[in-house]
Amino acid sequence: MLGNFLIGLREGLEASLVVSILIAYLVKTNRRALLPRIWAGVGLAIVVSLAFGAVLTYGPKGLTFEAQELIGGSLSIVAVGMVTWMILWMATAGRTLARGLRSQVDAAGESWWALPLVGTLSVGREGLETALFIWAATRAAGRDGQSTTQPLLGALLGLAVAVVVGWLIYRGTLRVNLSKFFAWTGGFLVIIAAGVLAYGIHDLQEARFLPGLNTLAYDVSDVIAPSSVLGTLLKGVFNFSPAPTVLETIAWWTYVLVVTPLFVSRLRRYHTSVTPTPATTASATPQAVGDPS
Repeated sequence: MLGNFLIGLREGLEASLVVSILIAYLVKTNRRALLPRIWAGVGLAIVVSLAFGAVLTYGPKGLTFEAQELIGGSLSIVAVGMVTWMILWMATAGRTLARGLRSQVDAAGESWWALPLVGTLSVGREGLETALFIWAATRAAGRDGQSTTQPLLGALLGLAVAVVVGWLIYRGTLRVNLSKFFAWTGGFLVIIAAGVLAYGIHDLQEARFLPGLNTLAYDVSDVIAPSSVLGTLLKGVFNFSPAPTVLETIAWWTYVLVVTPLFVSRLRRYHTSVTPTPATTASATPQAVGDPS
């Protein structure tokens, strides 16, 4: 549940900040009449994300077990790819996020469809990533006999907190060091994504698409029982398996050992190329997440 809460919080806060930047820029440039078009785009993005989640949940039903596992494993790996891109992108995107969004608004002008499209694309990416990643986590929990409502509740709680935090930042009530927030959550999400990747590999093995289903790397079920409190906690947060296959273990370690240095290097490159300014800390306006100019 904690991992899904973090996904919902991070993705939701990104979406909230994007919406705040768009609204603040239109207000600042005396274009309040165009605000409904942004909200229309945001609403469409939410509807598309919910529809995508429904298709993921109910679409594969009725297929053979192997087909369901093949689809589930493939989509889990796609989810990991999307989240990895998000983690690496947000490590360096803070300085140019606001500037890019404002450029899109200016390019859209007063076109009746362009501004809703900006809102849809800006928020829709986070929505689709969240739906796919939470679906993968919920599916993993259901397969292991755990409650499928906890991952969903965790994600919804994270999204709710993100909306409140985004609104407080916009109103100037709350100050958050977004650079540190995205750095810490990004590092944590690397571990979570590695667990989802390993689970996706296991699904593909059960679908007979990949070999080695019965070749275990180790088995610590006697020490960490899946039904124990510790086993449930590790499974819910990190997708931990007490008896992973060799291929799962290789995938987990390869992902962590490749993505972690990439993430750290991007953070270091960003912080060495940017002199600390108020732009790295959320202040009275959403412009604090990007270029203040």
